[in-house]
Amino acid sequence: MAPMTAARTSSPADRPHLGLRERKKIKTREAIRTATYALIKEQGYDATTIEQIAERAEVSPSTVFRYFPTKEDIVLSDEYDPLMVEELRSRPVGETWMDSLRHVMHTAIDALMAEDPEAVRMRAHLTIQVPAVRSRIYESMSDTARTLRGAIAERFGLDPESLEVRVYAMSLIGGLMEVNMHWAEGGCEGDLRGLVDQALDVMEHGLTAKNP
Repeated sequence: MAPMTAARTSSPADRPHLGLRERKKIKTREAIRTATYALIKEQGYDATTIEQIAERAEVSPSTVFRYFPTKEDIVLSDEYDPLMVEELRSRPVGETWMDSLRHVMHTAIDALMAEDPEAVRMRAHLTIQVPAVRSRIYESMSDTARTLRGAIAERFGLDPESLEVRVYAMSLIGGLMEVNMHWAEGGCEGDLRGLVDQALDVMEHGLTAKNP
């Protein structure tokens, strides 16, 4: 699981408000991503080349690079960060921020694990097995946090560029990244939902000393 992944019950390409051109772009991205995962499963990450991915996805190598600057981006990026922000903004008035986060994260995890649990586990494993993937995901965290800052600022009536909002958003994204790493290090056998809840509890209440 990437640090931030929005809930989905259908592909973004199927959403009626997207234009034909945008739907085609998303379908192409999904085809490239599907081909990449299949090849990695067959022969490993390092042995998988952009040329092989392009051939399997039935596109040109230049098309792959147009959509994904690096091979690492193929397995890490998705179209769902904006949708997660949309879900957060649509939560009921009066619901606490942490309850909103829990709802959105639970929905996202449940949907993803129901749809393609193998891909979720493969992505998590790659973050701990492939240094280039791990490095790239840390580089992308600031982009994800930037997407989230708007929703945080709106909820709390703050400036999205303020230090407080920037620190909070990055802390949340970093915490979710550590959940992903911890889950992968345990062989992806633990309860991912429960681990996310633990992380959000720490965000909400801080640490409790065992020997005060």
